[in-house]
Amino acid sequence: ARGMQRERLLKVLVIGDLGVGKTSLIKRYVHRVFSQHYRATIGVDFALKMLSWDQKTVVRLQLWDIAEGQERYGNMTRVYYREAVGALVVFDMTRLSTFQAVLKWKEDLDSKVALSNGTPVPAVLLANKCDQRSHGLCPKLPKLENFSRQCGFVGWYETSAKDDTNIDAAVTCLVESIMAAEDERATAARDEPEGGVLVLPRLDCDAKEKERRGCSGCASL
Repeated sequence: ARGMQRERLLKVLVIGDLGVGKTSLIKRYVHRVFSQHYRATIGVDFALKMLSWDQKTVVRLQLWDIAEGQERYGNMTRVYYREAVGALVVFDMTRLSTFQAVLKWKEDLDSKVALSNGTPVPAVLLANKCDQRSHGLCPKLPKLENFSRQCGFVGWYETSAKDDTNIDAAVTCLVESIMAAEDERATAARDEPEGGVLVLPRLDCDAKEKERRGCSGCASL
């Protein structure tokens, strides 16, 4: 019964360049709908998804859709990023410039928000619009497995809002990483009341999802 479950609110940012499909991914995940014709997000928008995580936990997942261009107003994004505990960083597989911007977005994220122990918030990299692979940039992309690890992502997925590919898996990976990080911090707080440096374990979401992801086009280069 829900009355016996604890509720955890998780604020997750969805960031990336204009037109990479952030709004489409959120609409598909939260509302199970897809449209080719969403207008560009102005400022910030957010959606809420309730997850029955386990028998003891209900997750209220707040997905914040941050408009491209807001990073020019540093103080504003700092307000939007405040209290976030995770992020989805999105690029468009058909546009190389959006991939080249991934590192900028990751650095912007890490400079503006961190976990209470100072470590970066968990982030998952989404190579979106994989349904358009036939006229995409797959041959030009580096091995995303290596790239994502080097950049500090906890996992990466090829996604499609149009075909509903890997969105649930990507969000599940991120939430697992967030919950593990929170549990580690809680344990450390009990074990080290005087405080100390905590190194979080790295969840290898990739290993569990490799066969489900359908990313061989890029990963095998």
